[in-house]
Order: sequence, then C-alpha cells, then structure tokens
Amino acid sequence: MNLVWHVSIFVLCTGAFSAEALRPDVVKVGAIFTFGTINGKVATIAMKAAENDVNSDPRFLGGSKLSIQVHDSNFSGFLGIMGALKYMETDTVAILGPQNAIMAHVLSHIANELHVPLLSFTALDPTLSPLQYPYFIQTAPNDQFQMTAIVDMISYFGWGEVVAIFSDDDQSRNGVIALGDKLAERRCKISYKAALPPDPKATRSEVKDQLVKVRMMEARVIVLHTFAKTGLLVFDEAQNLGMMETGYVWIATTWLSTVLDSTSPLSSKTANSIQGVLTLRPYTPDSESKRSFISQWHKLSNGSIGLNPYGLYAYDTVWMLARAIKLFFDQGGNMSFSNSTHLSQMRGGALNLGALSIFDGGKQLLNNILQTNMTGLTGPIQFNSDRSPFRPAYDILNMIENGYRQIGYWSNYSGLSVVTPETLYARPPNRSSSSQQLDSVVWPGGTTKKPRGWVFPNNGRQLRIGVPNRVSYRNFVLLSSVNGTNKVQGYCMDVFLAAINLLPYAVPHIFIPFGDGHKNPNYNELVNMVAANVFDAAVGDIAIITSRTKNVDFTQPYIESGLVVVAPVKKFSRAWAFLRPFTPWMWAVTAAFFLIVGTVVWILEHRINDEFRGPPKKQLVTIMWFSFSTMFFAHRENTELIPW
Repeated sequence: MNLVWHVSIFVLCTGAFSAEALRPDVVKVGAIFTFGTINGKVATIAMKAAENDVNSDPRFLGGSKLSIQVHDSNFSGFLGIMGALKYMETDTVAILGPQNAIMAHVLSHIANELHVPLLSFTALDPTLSPLQYPYFIQTAPNDQFQMTAIVDMISYFGWGEVVAIFSDDDQSRNGVIALGDKLAERRCKISYKAALPPDPKATRSEVKDQLVKVRMMEARVIVLHTFAKTGLLVFDEAQNLGMMETGYVWIATTWLSTVLDSTSPLSSKTANSIQGVLTLRPYTPDSESKRSFISQWHKLSNGSIGLNPYGLYAYDTVWMLARAIKLFFDQGGNMSFSNSTHLSQMRGGALNLGALSIFDGGKQLLNNILQTNMTGLTGPIQFNSDRSPFRPAYDILNMIENGYRQIGYWSNYSGLSVVTPETLYARPPNRSSSSQQLDSVVWPGGTTKKPRGWVFPNNGRQLRIGVPNRVSYRNFVLLSSVNGTNKVQGYCMDVFLAAINLLPYAVPHIFIPFGDGHKNPNYNELVNMVAANVFDAAVGDIAIITSRTKNVDFTQPYIESGLVVVAPVKKFSRAWAFLRPFTPWMWAVTAAFFLIVGTVVWILEHRINDEFRGPPKKQLVTIMWFSFSTMFFAHRENTELIPW
C-alpha cells in the first residue's frame, strides 16, 4: 500500500511540473504600424502602456510575460509584409495590426495558413469579411458604420446627391463603395467620385486637378474619406479654390477627428481651412478608468502627441488579447508550433519560408478572443455573431472658428440624437425620421442656414429649348437681344422658369429662338424639330392639337380657352346699361307677358280674394304689382279655380 501511494504522488507531481514547463516565459506578440502617422504614434504608446499594465501582475499570465515587438512599416506594404513574416518565424502567437487594409488583405491569407490571429483597430475596410479571413479581427467599428452615420446625416438634411473624394487604396475605396450602397437604400447617390493617390503620395497639383473637376459638378455635398496628410492638403487647396464658402457642405470621416485630438494646437492656416466641416469621432463613454488613463497620457507620451479614441482601442485590444491568452493557459493550451506541409519544400534560400510554422493553438486562441466580454477604456467590449463590435457609436463634430463643437451623436441603435447613446440604450430603439435630431450647424462661410446642396453645374450639355420668335401676342413670348445675348420674357417663360425653380435639382438650359422675327413662325415646324431632336423641348403658346400629340409630349395645359364666341367689345356705361342685353321689342314682349299673367291671376282670384276687389283703379294696380313681384319672389298661396 505504501509503495502504491508513493508512486501516485510521484505521478501527480510530475504532471503538475509538466504543465508549468510547457508555459513559456515570454508570450511573443507582433505589432505592425507606421510610426510616422498619428495613429501609429498613438497606438505604439498605448500598446506599450497596456503591456506594462499586464506584466505588472506576474500572476495574471501565470508567470509568463507579454512581449509586444513593434515593426515600422514606414508607409510601405512590402515592409509590412516582411515584418509579419519575420514575426511568424519566431513563434509569435498573434499580431496587432496591420495599420491599413492594403496589408490586411495580404497578411490575412498568411494568418489563415499559419493560424495566427490578426487584431486591428485601424484597418477598418468593411470588405475584410470573417468568412474569407477568419483569423482577422477588427476591434473597432469598421467603415460600414461610419458610412451609415454619414448617410443618416445626409438624409436628415434632405440632400440627394454627394461627391466622394477618397484615397485610391483598399480601405478608402471600399469605404466609398459602402457609402454608395447605403445612399442607394435612401434613394440617394454618389454623383461623382474623385480618386486621389494613396496617402501620403498625393501632391498639391493632383489634388487641385480633382477639386477643379468637383467644383464643376452639380452636387455641393462632399464626403472626404482619406487620411490626415492628404485630407489636410485637400482642405487647404479647397480654400484656395473658393470651395470652403457658402453653399458647400463638407463631411470628413474619422481621420479629421484624430487630427483634432492628437495635434494641439492646430495652425491658424489649418484651422481656417476646415471651418464649417462636419466630422465623426468614435464614441467612447465616460468612465473612471478612461479618465485615469487620460490623466496619465501626458506622462506616457512625454507630451509628444495627444490621445485620440484609437489610442483607447489600442490599449483595450492588448488587454483583450491578454485575457484570451490567460484563458488559453487556464484551458490547458500549449504554446506549440509545427511545420507547415505546404512550406516544407521551401526550406533554404534567402527567404527561408520553411521556417514559418503553424501555431497549433491558434484556433483555440481565436475563439477565446471572439468570446471576449469585458469593460475597457472604450466601454463594453464584446462581438456580435457577425464579429461586429457591440453597439458602435460616433460623436458628430462641427468645426468652428475656435475649434469644434459637438452637435450630436450617432448610434447603430437609434440613429442621430442629441443625447448620449447610453441614455438611448435604456429606451426602445427608434429610427423613425421624426426622432432624428441634431443641434444647429455652422456651415462653410459662417452661415447657419442649411445649404441647398446643389447648384447649376458648369459642365455637361444644356437642354436646348426652342422659343418661337413671334411678332404678335408678345405678352406670351417676347425675345429681345441684350449685349448680344437673347433675353426671353413673357407669360409662358414665367411659367417655365417657375416650374424649373421648384425642382430639387439643377436643369441647365439655353433658349434658342425659332423664327426670323419678321413674321410668326410655323408652330408645326417647331414641334417637328423637337421630334427630330433639333430641340430638346419647346416653350411658348403652342396649341395642343391631335396631329402634334402624335409626335411630342405636352405638359398639362396652363391656359385653357374651351369653346368661346368672339364678339366686338364697346364701352357702355350709362344708367340704362342694364337694358342692353335685350332689344326694345324683347322688353315689350316680356312686359306684355307679365300683364297677361297678372290678368289671368286676377280673373281667377278676384271673386274669392278680397285683395283683388275694389275700385277699378285699385284692381289695376294690384294686377301690375302682382306681375312685377313675381320677378323677385314666389307667391305661396295656391291658385284655386272656381267654377262659373
């Protein structure tokens, strides 16, 4: 018995020792960012702060330490890919990043093969589907949500067309596609897309060329989806071209709010160029932990850069990964790696691709990340079934002279509002148009009046409107020449222009005279020229007749004569003018009939009615009075026939 007991103790101790031995001293995590960008600088500082906080308690990972190695991609997709391959040669269990969607699309294929989760809070391309890229996780709301917020704003203000300016890279391009899809759901559209070289390669001349084209468009609502360097260059050049004046609407995506939060103070030139612009900022609820982190930020960054919401997402992403690793260890997971059968034949050579190994616990770690349910600096953190973040929301900011003011919020729960999303979460969701609210906006040019959103464009073919050059009846159509240009007046022109002004969009047109001005033109020929596409339309006193309706379409008639009798008009204003309708003979016959009627009534009534009796003079007056009174009222007494 004693021997068996000792053996059992030995086995249990050995098992415990083996479990601890398989837990590494250092858990390696890679990070790929561009240090020269605002988000790259902020994310690097925030991730290091989170790493220190995780490692401050050695018991959190059971004695293991989290080690985040940051690689500078330096605006290069190639360097980013090389950095990721370097990490995957050294038993890295996860990668934070990449910073943009260009690298995310490529690295996600590598992550799928090697089972290494990618967690990015800045590569927010909505086309990075979890079905195609299961090991890629977006830990911040992707661009699908901010495009929905922008469309809600456009619908709220009643605009129908927008112009999209964007950097021609995967993230910006696919974000604009998402914008177009959301606009189509509201029966709106993108009327023009201006593509700029990928950030930060756009030059001033390239930006100017695109803005000149945008300025010629009809739509004056412009959505700018790019990054900081290109975006500020666009606003600077737009101000030089007079495109930051009254009548324009500019909506910038979240890149502008990161500039505002992380660059303080803005130069006066930059501040002036963005006045009146609307922008979005990821909403993060207030909390004690958030206030504490903000208070430490100046020390963490040495005052080199301000904190923006993506710094908070960077901090929370590290903690999200750390908790998933802790759960992985608690589940008995092993940080083991195995060779890929697909890469085994590629060993050797300068690239040494055979050194890449598959993370055996990658699937388990991925599931742990997706099951995250915690509260971080950005609020509650968990993933929906489609991997979208829990209750995404944005602040809506309006650039003004001395900075910016918040005019409302947007949440995926209830749309636009002037109260915080937390308040709305306590109520039933309401996306009705009547519930959408924003505070007043100061638009470009300093006006608070909502811009119309469109103007008559300077490009495109104008409608050719044929106008009859009449010699008579010029009150309907009158053509005159002023400084070599045709000026059109008259009732028909007033009706046409009034109808044009009621349209919610521009209709550029030009009036073309038809006729020599010496005689009235042939209206049948004018109608036939519309049918032959010589004119796009014709405006004038054109009668609607059967033969013409077979060739062209007419509007509803705005002058209708019907059947009339044409007669000469003579002025007659004497006191006896009321006798003019009838001739004297007609009046005499009418008077005779009245007397006859009165006589007949007297014959019937005088034998039984005292009012018809008396002296002959009285009876004669009664007969005449009765005949005259029947013109104004009907007598109610029944006439009785008395037998003689």
